[in-house]
Amino acid sequence: MSITPSAPNYARLRHFLTEFSRLVEHFHQEKPLLEKGHPLLSELVRHDDWLPAAAAVPHPQHYQQHLLYADPQGRFSVVSFVWGPGQQTPIHNHGVWGMIGMLRGAEHSQFYAKVKGKWVAEGEATTLNPGEIATVSPNAQDVHQVSNAFTDRVSISIHVYGANIGAVHRRVFTPNGSDKPFISGYSSAFIPNIWDLSKEGGI
Repeated sequence: MSITPSAPNYARLRHFLTEFSRLVEHFHQEKPLLEKGHPLLSELVRHDDWLPAAAAVPHPQHYQQHLLYADPQGRFSVVSFVWGPGQQTPIHNHGVWGMIGMLRGAEHSQFYAKVKGKWVAEGEATTLNPGEIATVSPNAQDVHQVSNAFTDRVSISIHVYGANIGAVHRRVFTPNGSDKPFISGYSSAFIPNIWDLSKEGGI
């Protein structure tokens, strides 16, 4: 797997966005979107030569959520999640379907279920490695906690959601059963001009 060069290969991201836009034009149900979107995201994160450096910047205290693309009609968004060493999310939901593709490093994900008024771990935590894909859905498993699998390096995952995720009303949870609403927004809205072919030698 190659390391991101100074001039990102935007052709990969452009191809993903073009093909995924075609998917949401033709498929409006979650199941076919996830099934057909899986190989597209898998191909994107199989290569580590396209993510702009500005969208891979960590924060010393908390994870970063950099917006890469927001569909003008709000049908999907693409975000890079940048995990500093040892960083993690609270227990939270999404409210929409999502696909997570691991680009760099690794992350742990632990799903939760509500049992007798409390949130308890559901099954064993899973580890997502580079090139692998995971999904979340309000119709299946949607409440989880995610953490960087490493305490000494940055990890980066690419998330695709069935809405502009930074504007979705969501909730965070504590094990005792309490919760509170939140809207995540974005750490930065880094939307590169990926459509400018003049810098790619005609690619």
